[in-house]
Amino acid sequence: MAGANQSCIFCQIIRNPTTTTRLLHDDEKVVAFQDIKPAAQRHYLVIPVEHIPTVRDLQRRDEDYSLGCHMLSVGKELLHKDAPQTLHRFGFHQPPFNSVDHLHLHCFALSFLPRWKAVKYKSLDLFGGFIEAETLLAKIRPLHSKV
Repeated sequence: MAGANQSCIFCQIIRNPTTTTRLLHDDEKVVAFQDIKPAAQRHYLVIPVEHIPTVRDLQRRDEDYSLGCHMLSVGKELLHKDAPQTLHRFGFHQPPFNSVDHLHLHCFALSFLPRWKAVKYKSLDLFGGFIEAETLLAKIRPLHSKV
């Protein structure tokens, strides 16, 4: 796997999924699995196969925008299949609030369980925090996108 980080837990999951981390989706660009500490009825993570540390490493270019769109599409498909009647939410933690330095999209079928976990997924505006997937995509969409 190009760009793998040997110490990254998510890179290890991509290389060698276990029975405790069953892949819900995998293709050449991303894999998806259930969060080990779910904060909602359904809480999945979609991660790129390529090791990209954080949202700050994404730029306004076609390949990054395409990857972000694909991650969101996979997350939406999983939740539509597993929890079609619930409200869905998608987003990323921003440094310094990310717990793993490997880009990952949080995909939630709400509500948060317990309710106080919603605090972890709030935007702190200029201070970072959580950024909604659509907001991030708007920031990295190329001005003259081919996507």
